[in-house]
Amino acid sequence: MTNLFSVFDPSSSILNLSLNWLSTFIGLLFIPSMYWFMPSRFHLIWNKIITTLHSEFKTLLGDPNQKGTTLIFVSLFSLILFNNFLGLFPYIFTSTSHLTLTLSLSLPLWMAFMVYGWLNHTQHMFTHLVPQGTPAILMPFMVCIETISNIIRPGTLAVRLTANMIAGHLLLTLLGNTGPSLSSLMISILLITQILLLVLESAVAIIQSYVFAVLSTLYSSEVI
Repeated sequence: MTNLFSVFDPSSSILNLSLNWLSTFIGLLFIPSMYWFMPSRFHLIWNKIITTLHSEFKTLLGDPNQKGTTLIFVSLFSLILFNNFLGLFPYIFTSTSHLTLTLSLSLPLWMAFMVYGWLNHTQHMFTHLVPQGTPAILMPFMVCIETISNIIRPGTLAVRLTANMIAGHLLLTLLGNTGPSLSSLMISILLITQILLLVLESAVAIIQSYVFAVLSTLYSSEVI
């Protein structure tokens, strides 16, 4: 099992400082092209994506008076998307496949929402604990269920992203390791399978970053 998951372990280091986590910031190298005098095709596509996300997150938040609230969620989407994609390249550490990073993103966000909600909209937060139309006899149970579901939210956000990133990468690694022992016909089938899995992983990278950002937006809209 140690060898199986060793592909996800930080290994490059200088003076006992892990360098693999620096791959998290490689995504920043894609940003300077946005400041070119003539925008590139990448800039135009990325601008379109960000504009679409901004309008969608504004709809989810539901409060047009709070300007700039979508900025943090669009930035979160960009960070996770870049890291998910960079993890598909050989010899680049996949930081989003570690709970250290995903929990560091989800836990402070959730904690900030909770503190803000309970301090400023206490009555509104209490009403969320009992869904509308719940019979009086079931109210204590619903409060317990809603409280537990609220507490595990940062964990589910973090584990969902981590598990999806690990699953695909692990499958690609396991299939790739069987290559040297296969015949020429099987290697060609393996290559086709790996390409299809890589396409699937690219789709998962986009979907998971989108799901993380959308769920964070929905959680914030509950406390506003």
